[in-house]
Amino acid sequence: MTIANIHTLPAPRAAWSRKLAAKAMAHQLKPMIDRLQLNDPIVWTSLPTASDVCALLGQRSVVYYCGDDFGALAGVDHETVLDHEKGLVEQADLVITASEKLCSKFPSHKTRLLSHGVDSVQFSKPAKRALDLPNRGRPIAGFYGSLSNWLDYELLNQTIAALPNWDFVFIGQIELNSLPIIAANNVFYLGSKPHHELPSYSQHWTVSLLPFVLNEQIKACNPLKLKEYLAARTPIVSTDFPALTGYRDHVNVVSNVEGMVVTLNRIASENQTLPKGLVDSDSWDNRASTLESYLEAL
Repeated sequence: MTIANIHTLPAPRAAWSRKLAAKAMAHQLKPMIDRLQLNDPIVWTSLPTASDVCALLGQRSVVYYCGDDFGALAGVDHETVLDHEKGLVEQADLVITASEKLCSKFPSHKTRLLSHGVDSVQFSKPAKRALDLPNRGRPIAGFYGSLSNWLDYELLNQTIAALPNWDFVFIGQIELNSLPIIAANNVFYLGSKPHHELPSYSQHWTVSLLPFVLNEQIKACNPLKLKEYLAARTPIVSTDFPALTGYRDHVNVVSNVEGMVVTLNRIASENQTLPKGLVDSDSWDNRASTLESYLEAL
């Protein structure tokens, strides 16, 4: 594998700066492509800002992998990025998206769905309980992932306050100025953890949480953690969002604090686990086979 660490301007807006950035990237990439003697290479990008350079790389197949709704993504210059994306889609021979909602944004004749896979073996194989997971003889509701503005903190904080006999565990990077979770003796923030260690938490807490706000970004998302939670076989409590389609029979969907509290207490009293093999067909190997068939058709 050859990794090209190229230099460019970040998301240029003006026509002259876009042209300059594209020429600079092409100047760095073309010699690498020639040196590797690639036969009919495919240009693959997940960044709309690559649209200008794709046009300078010669007659090559272009694949745009879209994993996010850039019109709703936080911290992005939406107008600029969407303008780049429009140009990229026009050039692309194939557009691959991570969700049905993203699929609907692009021309149907060139767009294919490829939702995230999951390492079901890693997350279903019994893992030793993490040493820093609270062990106070009480039920635990846990979440791992980015602690950002797509979580429903009002729902979480009211639920935490209503259930002092539960422990609430949060794992992941804080992407806000501060963690908007209330300070309480039943709240534990454990920081970020290596991906391979996550089953040591999700297999041993009582409930896995997906408390999303239903914004445009969540409507278009296909969260990997949903399938990892299903593989771990721990009961799931979630707010509603489109990517639950196909898994709703195995997810407890709530819409308010009362529903969350009632559902958590019911799960704790039932001591239930999810069925085996719910996401075995969503393995990364299967996703790779699907992708191969898409690329062979170019």
